[in-house]
Amino acid sequence: MTILFLQETASAPSPSTNEPPIDVEDLEEFSIRPAPQGVTIKCRITRDKKGMDRGMYPTYYLHLEREDEVFLLAGRKRKKSKTSNYLISIDPTDLSRGGESFIGKLRSNLMGTKFTVYDNGVNPGKTSSTLEASNLRQELAAICYETNVLGFKGPRKMSVIIPGMNMDHERVSIRPRNEHETLLSRWQNKNTESVIELHNKTPVWNDDTQSYVLNFHGRVTQASVKNFQIIHDNDPDYIVMQFGRVAEDVFTMDYNYPMCALQAFAIALSSFDSKLACE
Repeated sequence: MTILFLQETASAPSPSTNEPPIDVEDLEEFSIRPAPQGVTIKCRITRDKKGMDRGMYPTYYLHLEREDEVFLLAGRKRKKSKTSNYLISIDPTDLSRGGESFIGKLRSNLMGTKFTVYDNGVNPGKTSSTLEASNLRQELAAICYETNVLGFKGPRKMSVIIPGMNMDHERVSIRPRNEHETLLSRWQNKNTESVIELHNKTPVWNDDTQSYVLNFHGRVTQASVKNFQIIHDNDPDYIVMQFGRVAEDVFTMDYNYPMCALQAFAIALSSFDSKLACE
C-alpha cells in the first residue's frame, strides 16, 4: 500500500503572526465557542495507551499549543457500549458521564462509518415531553466516512455537517427531538438549511514519491491515512480544520471559524475510531 498523505517537503511553515491571546479561563465556554474569525487555533492531541486496557481504550488529551501548553479537553471511549461512544470532559482526570466536567460526547452508528457529536444536554429519548427545549442536547457535528472506489487502499472521503451561523456569527442551535431532525437525516434528505456541509480536501497523487500529498505547511511530519484537511467546497483554500500525525502518539489539530474546540476534537476522535481507518 502506498504511503498516504506525506506532506509536501517544499512547503515552508506559515509565518507566525502576532495573534491575539486566546482566552481559555472558562474551559467549558471556550470549548463550544467558535474560533475568532481570522485566527487559527493550533492544538496538539496526545494519545495515552497506558493502563489495564491500553490498546482498546486509550485516553486522548487536547492541549492548546503555546509556550505554556494549556489543557483543553480529554476524551475516552466508554466500555460496554454497543457502538463507539466517547465521553469528552474538561477535566483530564474525570471522564465520567455523571461528572461535573462532562461536556459532550461522540457516538457512532453500528457500522462505525457515521458519527454524531453532542453537547452535555439531555437525550430527548430519555425524558418526558414536558422538558424545556433549551435543556435538550445540541448536535454540534455529524461525520460520515465513505469507502472510495479503491476500497481501503486510497484516501478516505469524509463529509462533516455542522450547524450554520446566524447574522451575529453565533451557532444556530440544533436540538433534535426525533430522528428526522438530526444533522445526519437533514443532510441525507438534502435539507441543508441552517447547516454547513464540509468535506476533506482531496489529496493529490505524486508520482515522484508514489504517495498522496496534501500541504500542511509544516504542521504534519508523518505520513498517515488519518491525516486530513476539512474545507468548504466554495472555498477550498480556507482550511476549516486540519489534523495530522507528528509522532507515534502525537497529532496536531488546528481549527478556524466557524468551528469550535469540541467539534474539532470530536471529529479527530472519529478519525481514530472509524472502521475505515485500516492502515
